[in-house]
Amino acid sequence: MADKVPMPRNFKLLEELEKGEKGLGDGNVSYGMEEGHEDDHLLRFWTGTIIGPPGTVHDGRIYNLKIHCGMDYPEKPPSLQFTTKINLTCVDGEGNVIPAKFHVLSKWNREYTLEIT
Repeated sequence: MADKVPMPRNFKLLEELEKGEKGLGDGNVSYGMEEGHEDDHLLRFWTGTIIGPPGTVHDGRIYNLKIHCGMDYPEKPPSLQFTTKINLTCVDGEGNVIPAKFHVLSKWNREYTLEIT
């Protein structure tokens, strides 16, 4: 049985961009290219919005973040920085998500997507 060939970085990111722009997820997470970086052919600079889940302290709140997909994405996770103030133990004072304190990033798998982060 042959090993599965991993999807190239740019194909994976283009697929994720299409999904983010069309809103194919559950509607609580949206993402796309960061304003001013629409011509970034390497698809590195993204922006995202998360609507807080119902029944939590974040219920109905809207959080914005910057997402950076380095050249080693999807082998390595994206870096995340909230631009909206948020109080989480995995977020530092500058809004950066600390990978070691956020399970999805610390246990990153190349099959994960921007939506799952």
